[in-house]
Amino acid sequence: MAAPMLRRVSRGRWLGTPGQSGVLPLGFRKAHSGAQGLLAVQKARGLFKEFFPERGTKTELPELFDRGLAGNVPQTIYCGFDPTADSLHVGHLLALLGLFHFQRAGHNVIALVGGATARLGDPSGRTKEREALDAERVQSNALALRQGLQALAANHQQLFTNGRSWGSFTVLDNSAWYQKQHLVDFLATVGGHFRMGTLLSRLSVQSRLKSPEGMSLAEFLYQVLQAYDFYYLFQHYGCRVQLGGADQLGNIMSGYEFIHKVTGEDVFGISVPLITSTTGAKLGKSAGNAVWLNREKTSPFELYQFFVRLQDNLVERYLKLFTFLPLPEIDHIMQLHVREPEKRGPQKRLAAEVTKLVHGQEGLDSAKRYRMITEGGVSINHRQVTNPESVLVVGQHILKNGLSLLKIGKRNFYIIKWLQL
Repeated sequence: MAAPMLRRVSRGRWLGTPGQSGVLPLGFRKAHSGAQGLLAVQKARGLFKEFFPERGTKTELPELFDRGLAGNVPQTIYCGFDPTADSLHVGHLLALLGLFHFQRAGHNVIALVGGATARLGDPSGRTKEREALDAERVQSNALALRQGLQALAANHQQLFTNGRSWGSFTVLDNSAWYQKQHLVDFLATVGGHFRMGTLLSRLSVQSRLKSPEGMSLAEFLYQVLQAYDFYYLFQHYGCRVQLGGADQLGNIMSGYEFIHKVTGEDVFGISVPLITSTTGAKLGKSAGNAVWLNREKTSPFELYQFFVRLQDNLVERYLKLFTFLPLPEIDHIMQLHVREPEKRGPQKRLAAEVTKLVHGQEGLDSAKRYRMITEGGVSINHRQVTNPESVLVVGQHILKNGLSLLKIGKRNFYIIKWLQL
């Protein structure tokens, strides 16, 4: 198999491998003028945290979008999702929301499933190596993630339209190109463009090298493969922006440096905040506190309750992060909340918006529909519950040890352990 092709591109023109057309595979759609100021708007909402590089490039990031809109050329943005589990979780939602905001502004977005990179394990933000996954497990997880991403994109398209012309949403898997690579060819062609000193300087690498467990070669090379992903998407799809969690900046920098060295072109990175629990732990599978987006792992009702139980001091921020609601509408919701905090209006609106995006209208309806509750057939901790809109309160419905005793009907008893309080 031939080694990967590394080709210099001229400004404004994207070159694929020999025999491929220079036309971008993603269908273009005319971008709407509302996308101007998109970066500033999402920065104000708190969704976009950091930009890289901020300045010093031939074309700066805001100019890239404004110029693209002026010339009716949408930009392409991607974000990666490693299939270390068979479902996305709430911690992934902000990156997806970032992609959706770009799509709504007329730009093309790519959700990249890491069917190859998941075999190595991303060391970013981790104190020890991930549990190794075999190829069959990763392949199965990757299929589930692709289906989950497509379902979310479909809900977004069907239930959150705004009357504007949107860009495309494409799901890819990086195993499609790594399966064609030979190790020696890849290292000889790509490896020579990376400097050990730079790779070793990354914070994720430094923290692991200083740990008792150390760092494996597989983990160390993860940033090289992520950088090559960015290059591949730049070359074949004209992708110039990578979106990722705040812990991904080191990997994004590696991609920028690699692409700039090979092509002379500038690309960019945007980080989104990491969502944490009340104890400050990052939400996710590894921390054991994941709230899954697959209804077989976390039901629509449980997802709804996760957001409806949110503390007052977080709900305004989460409305800005997790919904498409305009800021003036969020301000109005919060003003009503000041007058009637007991109704938990912001929490219920937040829960409804997120549940509808994740599970569709049917999922939202099911989360709010419990006929046995209104008929008095449900009790929690020996207290009858008759209002399906009731908020589960710690100390009353949820004991201090994180348990609830649920009785449905006369003979069905369940002990519930709440993982996220």
